[in-house]
Amino acid sequence: MRVVCISDTHNCNGQISVPDGDVLVHSGDATITGTVDEIKNFNTWFSALPHRYKVFIAGNHDWLFERENAAARELLSDDIIYLQDTAAEIEGLKFYGSPWQPRFFDWAFNLDRGPELAAKWAQIPADTSLLITHGPPNGILDEVPRRSGTSAEGCADLRKRVEQIAAGGKLILHIFGHIHCGYGTHEEFGIKFINASTCNESYRPTNPPIILDI
Repeated sequence: MRVVCISDTHNCNGQISVPDGDVLVHSGDATITGTVDEIKNFNTWFSALPHRYKVFIAGNHDWLFERENAAARELLSDDIIYLQDTAAEIEGLKFYGSPWQPRFFDWAFNLDRGPELAAKWAQIPADTSLLITHGPPNGILDEVPRRSGTSAEGCADLRKRVEQIAAGGKLILHIFGHIHCGYGTHEEFGIKFINASTCNESYRPTNPPIILDI
């Protein structure tokens, strides 16, 4: 199975060259402010791509999915698998998606670090094969440059849950975005981590999709 990973496309749709594959995963921030028109435009582009399976989760910019979830879902074509604290099985592999991240200004799907986020991550099934979150786990492709150095902005409780699931041996891949400057791949405790942020810090789609054969 060839998995093509993108994230944080922020309305750049037609500017992005997406290679073919079996499963296309978008890990959130398809829009800038999550308006109806933005989501319609995203859907037109995303649903037209040739991949047999298309999986999408919302991100902190995709406001309509938090404010009016049912209305937002109705804007997506039937061939798009939208995951929000839910799972879908694709060719024998369990995909699980969740849009939440540590509070980041006053954007969508923000929760406080600690018990609130830990409760969301506790819902991730132990038999998940491919995990899709909008934000990264702490210490993995999550560094943001600061004047005093860099800071790791990922969620510590997400990392704990990923490590727990990894111990069971079923988790293969964790895909996320959110931290644009964290784009890239990393391997740890038997899992491939992918920060698939398409846009750079200037919101330009300079980072190519990341492809993985599993």
